[in-house]
Amino acid sequence: MAEHPRVVIVTGLSGSGKSTALHVLEDLGFYCIDNMPVVLVPKFLELSESLGGNIQRVAFGIDLRERAFFGELPAVIDQARRQGQHIEVLFLDAADDVLVRRFSETRRPHPLAAGGPPIDGIRRERERLSAVRAAADRILDSTALTVHQLRAELTRDYAERSTRDGMSMFLTSFGYKFGTPADADMVLDVRFLPNPFFVEELRPLCGLDEPVSRYVLERPESTEFLGLVQRLLQFLLPRYLQEGKTYFTVALGCTGGRHRSVVLAEEVGRRLSVAGYRVQVRHRDIAR
Repeated sequence: MAEHPRVVIVTGLSGSGKSTALHVLEDLGFYCIDNMPVVLVPKFLELSESLGGNIQRVAFGIDLRERAFFGELPAVIDQARRQGQHIEVLFLDAADDVLVRRFSETRRPHPLAAGGPPIDGIRRERERLSAVRAAADRILDSTALTVHQLRAELTRDYAERSTRDGMSMFLTSFGYKFGTPADADMVLDVRFLPNPFFVEELRPLCGLDEPVSRYVLERPESTEFLGLVQRLLQFLLPRYLQEGKTYFTVALGCTGGRHRSVVLAEEVGRRLSVAGYRVQVRHRDIAR
């Protein structure tokens, strides 16, 4: 009997990068179909298995263009998983103001705007996608990403995971003054630590610089915090994996996202890597 193919369903808000995501997956060897009718997903998977396992990786682009049966997507996914299919849902998201700007730059109307401003369509789409977003295996926020950065992030993840099983860990540092990341499963506030910004010689540096790292990590409360976070994650991650979750994103935030959160994200990532987890660390606001 042929092995079930790996299936990635790419969905999310219009303008958030779904087309880019499908192109990346196609470049990585996935058989990609955009605007796939929901009701045909089980039929296609049956057909692919009947071909003797020649199709090992599949990506479907499914969104509100498929209006007739889109609401059935969560049920179709649940049923396929009960039959042993390996399905992951990748949800692309972005902040409303960024989506408005992208539609303005391309001069394309939003599919749900009904002749009104794009923000009206974005709000309607966000509401209709809420159930799918809640059931997604991974939410990828493209707000602060260029097209090249989005491609790089997807390539790092799916090129690696295409041949390995387990859980992918993502650690994101950010600044609260710029808003919390939309794709975070867990948010940790590290503003309880003294801010290197108020140390004159450290202000122009960032958390990747050794003097800032030493300033943050030498504090006893940092040591205690890191130990608690490490134990918490080592408790949670195997249990999330057992429940079928393949991605987990932890966001660590300080005021500006340049000093404390960067240092601690790097250190948490180092500790988890030593413990055997695949970890990707990114610093959303380090250049602001």
